[in-house]
Amino acid sequence: MLPHQLELLSPARTADIGIEAISHGADAVYIGGPSFGARSTADNSVQDIARLVQHAHRFHSRIFVTLNTILRDDELEPARQLAWQLYDAGVDALIIQDMGLLEIDLPPIQLHASTQTDIRTPEKAKFLQDAGLSQIVLARELTLPQIAAIRDAIDTERTILEFFIHGALCVAYSGQCFISHAHTGRSANRGDCSQACRLPYEVKDSQGRIVAHDKHVLSMKDNNQSDNLRALIDAGCRSFKIEGRYKDMAYVKNITAHYRRLFDEILSERPELAPSSHGKASFSFTPDPNQNFNREFTDYFVQGRKEDIGAFDTPKNPGQPIGWVTQVATDHLEISTDDAAAVLHNGDGLCFYDLQKDLVGLQINRAEPAGQQGHWKLWPKDPMDGFKDLRRGVQVNRNRDMSWVRTLEKKSAERRMGVWMKLSETPSGLQLTLTDEAGFVGTAALALDWQAPKDSASAAAKLAQQLAKLGDTVFEPLQVQLDLARPWFVPPSLLNGLRREAVAVLEAARAAGLERLPRAVPAEPPTPYPEDTLTYLANVFNDQARQFYARHGVKVIAAAYEAQEEHGEVSLMITKHCVRYSLSLCPKQAKGVTGVQGTVKAEPMQLINGKEKLTLRFDCKPCEMHVVGKIKKSVLNAPPEVPIQFYKTRPVQAVH
Repeated sequence: MLPHQLELLSPARTADIGIEAISHGADAVYIGGPSFGARSTADNSVQDIARLVQHAHRFHSRIFVTLNTILRDDELEPARQLAWQLYDAGVDALIIQDMGLLEIDLPPIQLHASTQTDIRTPEKAKFLQDAGLSQIVLARELTLPQIAAIRDAIDTERTILEFFIHGALCVAYSGQCFISHAHTGRSANRGDCSQACRLPYEVKDSQGRIVAHDKHVLSMKDNNQSDNLRALIDAGCRSFKIEGRYKDMAYVKNITAHYRRLFDEILSERPELAPSSHGKASFSFTPDPNQNFNREFTDYFVQGRKEDIGAFDTPKNPGQPIGWVTQVATDHLEISTDDAAAVLHNGDGLCFYDLQKDLVGLQINRAEPAGQQGHWKLWPKDPMDGFKDLRRGVQVNRNRDMSWVRTLEKKSAERRMGVWMKLSETPSGLQLTLTDEAGFVGTAALALDWQAPKDSASAAAKLAQQLAKLGDTVFEPLQVQLDLARPWFVPPSLLNGLRREAVAVLEAARAAGLERLPRAVPAEPPTPYPEDTLTYLANVFNDQARQFYARHGVKVIAAAYEAQEEHGEVSLMITKHCVRYSLSLCPKQAKGVTGVQGTVKAEPMQLINGKEKLTLRFDCKPCEMHVVGKIKKSVLNAPPEVPIQFYKTRPVQAVH
């Protein structure tokens, strides 16, 4: 990928979803392989990935495979073998977290730094560039000036900056959350997060007073950078990533199409920029991010800290307001829609907030117009007496529109590449030359004696019309040029065969012209790591990773949290989100206070969910929150999968 190119990077749970992402305009797709992919139920066989690669490469779109869990020593060899299988399948890059992979015999495949590597500073970004990583996904918490500072610190000819622009937000700095492992033994860094951040908590202050009850205070709204794309481009981002390797087909189609339209608009404004793949996608629907599951939207920290980034009331999809309850009967309810033209359907999903502010789902079995326009009778799937607090005057939202669902269940996009077609006369017959928008050429010849057409006046138009029938290919005609000394009659079957042969030659030329992304060469001598001491936060889980950091000048290396050597209270999550700030309890928010930063210490708080208790500590200087706790005895008592030995200080070398 070149520095002036923009890449729309879409997720795929399966190869079929990945194929649709390409059809809906993705320049690249990231997908999990059969193991080590940081999403425990989003695995795909190498054969399926090879099928996706074949489709993507027709458009010069790229396929990246996630190999981004931290690995035990006994997993490095299977990971190495898998990397070679993926390379042989044509995969363009591996997305990695574990630096131990850089110490083993990987194929010459491009390597990208996973979000789990926690890239927040210019120093970390520069180090990973020098270590041989060609694309690095920045922390979601960064502001535009922070992104620009990283751009200025790296060589943008060598390394692409990638940024998440849409989807669910992990509240922790990626790679810096250990709550799941501490409480359940399921490691987020190994693809098995239990999502403690989506639970409701009681929040108590240092005096034991309840300041929030049953609130999802660690649950973020969903990321949506639709309005910030130009600013992110100006700050140095070139790859734009949609989150969602657990998402369904409809989500990937819709969100990919949404951003494809936005980027096409930007590309038309800025001729100095170009897409990183070929072809134009057209859609049979109007993309709308509100139609998919979301927790409402935020642009997070890109434009600076904001108070309304949390989805504290519910981690579910609240949907879009549709109307108000006008009547509740024993077996149905009636609503009046805000928009009189709105149509409700059998199977629609509605919801409302009860008096406790809990979101209650209301799936509709049958929907019928009730007299005047904008009034509907609805028969829910579940008994009416189960919907407490459903009464006249309650606002109703729709979070599943069956009409929309059915639209995206069908074919909803086509992606075509424009070609110039030229039919020329040769001494032995005819020659067809196809030249695509990227400059690739396919030529085919037809040995044929000249035959006069019955109608010379319309002969050229008929030839052009027949040649332009590219319907079952990935190409569409931009122009058909006839370079003929005289009118020709060509039997349609021969013309079709000539066109098919020229298309096949063009496809072969395109395939031959797709160069593999180069593997970056690490700096020599090795660039020193920005720090000489690593705690458990560095996620070093195997001896090769330890050797990597030692080779880069680190003197003291602690084992990853998953090694279970941290028995006391430690930071189980580090986050830019601040519960005090979101509840308007931050000392910096106090009016009239000057010189607060770094001087006023916010008192700790406590999060309680059932028997689980976590402490919130506030580091006000960098404006970060630490969720503190310790590993459960039940997790410690479970035998480790494979015991490992680490040293928190350099082992003393024996003198012989």
